[in-house]
Parts: sequence; C-alpha cells; structure tokens
Amino acid sequence: MKPFGTVRWKQLTTNSVSRIATLVSLSLLATVSVAPAVRSQSVQIPTATAEQAADSANLKSVGFLSLKGGQKLMGEATQAISGGNYSLAVKKFKESRQVFNQLSNFYQQLGGSFAGVDNRIADGLRKKALDAAQMRDEATYQLALAHRAQNQPELSVPLLVQIIRSQNPTRELGKKSYAQLVELGFAETAYPRKPK
Repeated sequence: MKPFGTVRWKQLTTNSVSRIATLVSLSLLATVSVAPAVRSQSVQIPTATAEQAADSANLKSVGFLSLKGGQKLMGEATQAISGGNYSLAVKKFKESRQVFNQLSNFYQQLGGSFAGVDNRIADGLRKKALDAAQMRDEATYQLALAHRAQNQPELSVPLLVQIIRSQNPTRELGKKSYAQLVELGFAETAYPRKPK
C-alpha cells in the first residue's frame, strides 16, 4: 500500500502536467493564429515620399548634420539673392531651415535624456538646441522675405506667424516679423505701440 502523500503528489503532478499541456497548446494556438498577421505587418515597410527622399538627398549633399552645414546653406541662399535667383534662394533657405530644425530637435531630445543624469551635459545640449532654433527662425525670416520679394505674401504670412510664436513678439526677430505682417496688411496695429 502506497502512503497517502505519494498518491496525492502523483495526482497533483498529473493534474499539473495536463494543465500545463493545455496552457502550452493554447499558447501555441494563439501564436500560430497571430503570427501571420504579425508577419504581414512586419513585411510592410513604409516608403518615403518623393519630398522626403529629396529632403534626405539635400541633407546628404550638405554633409554632416551640423550648424556649419546649415550656415553654409544660408550663405548659398544669400548669394543666390545677390544674383537675383530667388527660386534658388528659396530652395536653400528651406534646406537650411530643415537642417536647423532637425538639429534643434535632436539636441533637445538628447539633452532630455541627460536631464537628472548629468545636468552639465543636459544644459550644454539645451543651449545648442536654442542656438539651432534661433538659426532656424532666422532662416525662416529670410525665406519669408524671399517669398515676399517674389510677390507671394500667402507663403510669407504663415512663416512670419511661426517666427512670432517661436521667438515671442517682444524679441527682436519677433518684432521684425510682426512689422512685416503689418506691412503686408495681415495685421493692423503696430507693435510696439508708439506713445501718444
């Protein structure tokens, strides 16, 4: 005769094994039924639009993503304006704006990663993000002026509004942008107001 504990243990073991087998079977069944859907999703890789591909090619032609790369594009845009080639200037200002915007975002994200870990690094990256954002706003302002020179105020206005939102109307570039909006007739009241 087997001791009571041994019989009970064998029953528990047999029940446990059958439960585990059932769970494994259900798990495998779920995996098999979900796997085709997962596989089909992972195969679909989004393709870049023509504009994204062109932007990527433009950044590669500048070289390394840097403030100097953006400044180089700004210089090329200024030369194009001097030569009267506004369409090339617009293209170069757009490219420089994109470079500065990406730099600002990357520095800000990287700085956020170091916040609380090494505040000196985080502060340095935050400063670089602000510098890049300032250059982006300057490129945006020049782009707005280039559109205005081509009699395209409808393209200038949104850019000028973006600058004011980024800079604040009290800062120099914000004031200049608002003055442009007043000149275009988009805004009516001058700022800062002249004393009466």
